[in-house]
Amino acid sequence: MDRLSTLLLFLEMDPSDEFTRFAIAMEHANAGRNEEAKDWFQQILASNERYIGVYYHLGKTLERMGSSAEAHDVYTRGITLARSMNDHHAASELEGALFDLS
Repeated sequence: MDRLSTLLLFLEMDPSDEFTRFAIAMEHANAGRNEEAKDWFQQILASNERYIGVYYHLGKTLERMGSSAEAHDVYTRGITLARSMNDHHAASELEGALFDLS
């Protein structure tokens, strides 16, 4: 059984496991399946907009898809959230991604 199949099995056992959803999204992203990765990242944010790590990876996925304006929006939302959570590391990473996008 490959890694993605294993993760999907884990998700069946615990559909509320956001970390497994994130791992599935990353598997798609790492395999170049950007549309699928985007969908999984967006599902996570739809259920938990405070999952801060998603903003960076969703933004990078959108960049690979040529959607710079959407990536800009995602990074900006993530920066605002990270600052409100006093997560300086995440805010800094997102600010760097936003700067690189410009």
